[in-house]
Amino acid sequence: MACRTSSCALPDLYEASIAELQDGLVKGYFTSVQLVKAYLRRIIEVNLEGPALHAIIETNPNALLQAAALDDERKVKGSRGPLHGIPLLLKDNLATLHEEGMGTTAGSYALLGSVVVRDSFVAAKLREAGAIFIGKANLCEWAGMRGQVPAGFSARGGQTLCPYYPNADPLGSSSGSGVAMALGLAAGSLGSETDCSIVSPSSRNNVVGIKPTIGLVSRSGVIPISSHQDTAVPLCRSVTDATLLLNSIAGPDARDEATLHQPGVIPDYMRALDKNTLKGARLGVPRAFIRDVKTIEKTFNSSLDIFRALGAEIVDPADFPATKELLTSEAEELVLTVDFKIDINKYLSELAEVPTGVKTLADLIEFNKTHAAQKLPAPFYTDQSQFIKSEAAQVDDAYFAALAKDFDLGRTRGIDGTLAQFNLDAIILPTDARASVPAAIAGYPLISVPLGFQPDDVEVLPATPSPLHSQAPGLPFGIAFMGTAYSEFKLIGYAYAFEQATHVRLQRRAYKDAIPRTQLSDVILQ
Repeated sequence: MACRTSSCALPDLYEASIAELQDGLVKGYFTSVQLVKAYLRRIIEVNLEGPALHAIIETNPNALLQAAALDDERKVKGSRGPLHGIPLLLKDNLATLHEEGMGTTAGSYALLGSVVVRDSFVAAKLREAGAIFIGKANLCEWAGMRGQVPAGFSARGGQTLCPYYPNADPLGSSSGSGVAMALGLAAGSLGSETDCSIVSPSSRNNVVGIKPTIGLVSRSGVIPISSHQDTAVPLCRSVTDATLLLNSIAGPDARDEATLHQPGVIPDYMRALDKNTLKGARLGVPRAFIRDVKTIEKTFNSSLDIFRALGAEIVDPADFPATKELLTSEAEELVLTVDFKIDINKYLSELAEVPTGVKTLADLIEFNKTHAAQKLPAPFYTDQSQFIKSEAAQVDDAYFAALAKDFDLGRTRGIDGTLAQFNLDAIILPTDARASVPAAIAGYPLISVPLGFQPDDVEVLPATPSPLHSQAPGLPFGIAFMGTAYSEFKLIGYAYAFEQATHVRLQRRAYKDAIPRTQLSDVILQ
């Protein structure tokens, strides 16, 4: 029976975990239909109205029908599991069935109305588990590969804004997912990462992102940048929720060769959620990475005592053998530039239909030119230099040399070299201290969890947003856990233990006007 009195403890949707929501559904306190209605109202409140955060590109017109069907299924057959009837958001580069009523466009009008042949692998896995996709999250158009454009902007979705300070930079291409999770616009979300796309918005928006090893999660049906670095990624309010989603989407896929080389049986990552995991762990701090982040460094240094209190041994410094070379290398840029042309042309060629007629990267460039007012609005969003650079790129000896250099700097003289040299279990550093780079070029896992907030007296920079503030009072930042290939189980345990000991996310909410007011009670008591 639905909860209609104050005696039922309804979860606060700003912070509600997937387990809390599933418990309420199982006990009959509310239905999936009511849950979807509440989340859709929350989206309306802050997405285009009020603070106009532009976190969501579109909502699913069939979400309520799907929720009703899953409610009926629960009554007749029981629950499919922990995601049955749970509303999720997907980044707008993760393919979903066209007939469902949402596009898969990477934020671009060039793909408006395009028809994918099937769900992306990750969407299919979540759908099978009973999840409801209530919308597509905004992103950096083409995941940031169009050109030098402020983070979080797409022509379709507009400029995403961080909810912790007006007009603040949301960081990273999965910015819409980060903002949506920060405010409770869905129970969980999936984004994608090539380099910083998830961990940066996780850091800036006070949430958790788990970037897996390349090959653990399929990329089929994901609008690509690079087959060497792309992966689908869970982004949620807690390590537990992100781990639950990772558990649901990991596994081999015949359409993604990289997933066919997973080492043995994939573990149940939920078993890694142990508050005592840090006891005896040996963690290294690559101190040379931590520069130009003074406020963050102070908080990070204080956190080392927390790790010690939880039983970890801290090795500080534990610098990479080739830190300077890694941070100044241009190899990654070359690899991504070439890969994008190859991979995006392949993706476009496999679409069932594209009403705009674009079939290649060259077509995308021309489409932007002929629709400049819509696609390249002045003064901040006019650039498509990366498109042009990628179109001119080619696979040659320089490309293969750059790929080899990435693996050398990221693996041999990077993460693996550092772990071996200092006999480490994992590496920790502030997420904003370019933590994403070595993990990205190595193809290795990285987890970001909340660490702290900029002080209230920090200077607002720039003073006048152009169009975004890069620094402001109260902006969150995270801590990153880095390891070798397929070390997710270990890293999840460390991240969970730290999260449970600190509960940083709960220490500060978004600014008042950015917080949606709709709760389940508003829907139930109608």
